[in-house]
Amino acid sequence: MRSAKTVVSEKLARIGTAATMSTTQRQPPYTVTALKRWSVGAKTLPDVSQIRSIHVYDFDNTLFLSPLPNPQLWNGQTIGLLQTEESFANGGWWHDPNLLSATGQGMDIEEPRKWKGWWNENILRLVQLSMEQKDALTILLTGRGEARFSEIIKRMVASKNLDFDMIGLKPEVGPSGQKFSSTAAFKQKFLEDVIHTYEQAEDIRVYEDRPKHVKMFRDYFERMNTAFQTNEAPVSRKPINSEVIHVAEGTTYLEPGIEVAEVQRMINSHHLALRSPGLKNSKSSLAGFRIKKTVLYTGYLISKEDQMRLIQEVLGPILPQGLADSKDLKYTANNIMIAPRPASKQILDRIGVWAARVQPIPPNTQIHSENSVPLVVLACRKPARPVDASFIQNWHPVPAEMAMTFETEIGEKEVLSVEETYSNGWSNSYGKNNKKRSRQQYDDGSSYYQAGQYGGFDGQSQDQPHGYHSSHHHHHHHDGPRRGSQRGRGRGNQRGRGNIGRGNRGRGRGGAGPANPYYKSLDDSIGGYDNTYSGGNQAGGYPMDY
Repeated sequence: MRSAKTVVSEKLARIGTAATMSTTQRQPPYTVTALKRWSVGAKTLPDVSQIRSIHVYDFDNTLFLSPLPNPQLWNGQTIGLLQTEESFANGGWWHDPNLLSATGQGMDIEEPRKWKGWWNENILRLVQLSMEQKDALTILLTGRGEARFSEIIKRMVASKNLDFDMIGLKPEVGPSGQKFSSTAAFKQKFLEDVIHTYEQAEDIRVYEDRPKHVKMFRDYFERMNTAFQTNEAPVSRKPINSEVIHVAEGTTYLEPGIEVAEVQRMINSHHLALRSPGLKNSKSSLAGFRIKKTVLYTGYLISKEDQMRLIQEVLGPILPQGLADSKDLKYTANNIMIAPRPASKQILDRIGVWAARVQPIPPNTQIHSENSVPLVVLACRKPARPVDASFIQNWHPVPAEMAMTFETEIGEKEVLSVEETYSNGWSNSYGKNNKKRSRQQYDDGSSYYQAGQYGGFDGQSQDQPHGYHSSHHHHHHHDGPRRGSQRGRGRGNQRGRGNIGRGNRGRGRGGAGPANPYYKSLDDSIGGYDNTYSGGNQAGGYPMDY
């Protein structure tokens, strides 16, 4: 006869065994076969015993220079709106495959050319070295949606003969039924399964452009290694050496006309979805949208190249030490102001050849400007504004060796916005004073594009020359710390061939500029879209703070 103590012990043992079995059953099977379910690629994964290193590459603006919304085209609120998933039925900028397909000249043209000029060549070479390393598992990992982007991205990497072991895109539902609240959560779970499966891997390297994700990965690997050391991880393995490499972002844009046309197409698709409930994204806005044009000023527009010469050769020598890189300094040097609004037809019809050297060249040429002295605003230090240049009284002669002669073209600096529209025709521009035109300082540079490349919205083109005569100007005077000068040839179609620093990548087919203050990651597309511009040092690029 068994004692009561023996019976209790046997029951406790059975309970412990059952609990152990239950825990074992809940753990996912960390096998190569199970891991393959994460990848949209067809490649067979290598055996666990073959892998000693794991190399992970982000796609957008790490390996591939994906175009961003152009801050020279759109106001700050609109850039935030375009990147907000909930704004549009098709998901907006980062969730609409047509935007990625429109890169360069479009897939039909770019695919045979292997998207030449749109890859980060340094990272591309590292991927090729990873492919050659026999004991390395090479992974492309992106938060773009699997359903919409898998075929496009596979075609893009195949065009460059990039043979990744795994291509991971964010699925609606993970292999084990997981739902992911963010791109970060998806990438963490993906890499957890990779590291647990390839338990003999000794190191992992992750290449990522977003500072927010760089920090996230570093913290994540630190927590993971702590779990390995304390035997709290679901598998038993040695800690893995981790390195997260921050890749300096390269900012690229679509051709302005193409970009506006793609945004209009996105709006049209959104309107179609509103009329067809079966197509509508339950999270998207119920409002319609329209593109609206606002003219900031009319002036003699100066080309990008000549803006840089004015800043470097005229402004640079007189700036106090250390101020050139200050965030308080906003560079302009982009026009000779005619009027801080659309100019009247009478003014535009009378504008001819003139020069700004205190008096025009030739002397009998009539000058048309609302400013008493024609001038170029080179830069403003906060809280000064470009309009304050009209109060300058103390002008100093410029040495002869610093004099510049240049050409300009008449044009309007315009900015576009996407506004909500309702069935009664009322629109909302997301501002606190929607009935008033907001005061917007013009910024440095202009993106030029040809008229007639798009349609279906309230506006024409940004910085569009009106076909009037070019003007010749000669730089003559300055006022010490605020010299007025000008030089340039406004050509009417900026092609973005410049390459100034790491973040400025001229494409020829698109545009490029300073690091984009409006760049939002896929995680940041959740939430509001009032992402207004708050300034930045436009010579040295903008900080990526998101």
